[in-house]
Amino acid sequence: MNRDVEVDEDPIRLAQLLKLAGVIDTGGEAKLRIAAGEVRVNGEVEVRRGRQLRRGDVVEIDDQRLRVR
Repeated sequence: MNRDVEVDEDPIRLAQLLKLAGVIDTGGEAKLRIAAGEVRVNGEVEVRRGRQLRRGDVVEIDDQRLRVR
């Protein structure tokens, strides 16, 4: 599933985006999922939850594809 996620902050941290999008519920869950290599940013595995995302970046987790807007 593809969808755009509107953000007020640019840049926004990866874990914050996942919570904002409703993909995960807590920062702890984000930390675990990111550290396990389950998240891709712009097609590459990302293991840093503090990764700064900017508008246009694409995040993939499970079967979801989120574009930062």
